[in-house]
Amino acid sequence: MAEGYLILIADDESSIVNIIETVLGQADYRVITAADGEEACFLAEKEHPDLIIMDVMMPRCNGIVATMRIRQTSNVPILMLSAKAEGSDRVLGLESGADDYLVKPFYSQELLARVKALLRRYDDLGSIRETKAEDQIRVGDIVLDLATKQLISRGETARLTATEFKILQVLMSNPGRVYSAEEIYEKVWKSDAFAVENTVMVHISRIREKLEVNPKKPEYLKVVWGIGYVFEAP
Repeated sequence: MAEGYLILIADDESSIVNIIETVLGQADYRVITAADGEEACFLAEKEHPDLIIMDVMMPRCNGIVATMRIRQTSNVPILMLSAKAEGSDRVLGLESGADDYLVKPFYSQELLARVKALLRRYDDLGSIRETKAEDQIRVGDIVLDLATKQLISRGETARLTATEFKILQVLMSNPGRVYSAEEIYEKVWKSDAFAVENTVMVHISRIREKLEVNPKKPEYLKVVWGIGYVFEAP
């Protein structure tokens, strides 16, 4: 699976970069590195990596700002690293556009598992040739195009990250069915769910910004308090 994938590591701590580079190299990933957020944005645009591992605290341009800038033009998977484990920091990282969040220090096996999961999800998003062009999921005037991997909301096309696409695919495939945050996490992240409410909530919020007329008063993607989330036509 690793063959051919290019991963950008953005971190100003050379010791951390060396560790990650060694772990990824042993798994046959190709690696490029950036020492700050400005360089990360430059390399993301120039080299088109398949995945970015982005540290939060960096000089010149921090990881939060760099992620937001990259998200303006790219849906490349971004795994954010931080020495802070607080929920607010995790939410901030996800709100900036990151797909997943990993707290330092971490086990190399966990890093590799996250990388593989994100790349697999991104491959699914990009495998247009494997899906019939007519395949769509339609709920009301919201369309999820499985061929182009795009969201079409009231005739307007919106860019989705691989994570956002998978969440919508789960919810829109069964309109009216309520999914708990844990169910969504396990289906999309392909990992056991533990204290994942904030992670799922942030991604749901980002999806609403792209499909709802008024994200604060959603018509389609609704919360069922104390239970989970449901996608249904108004």
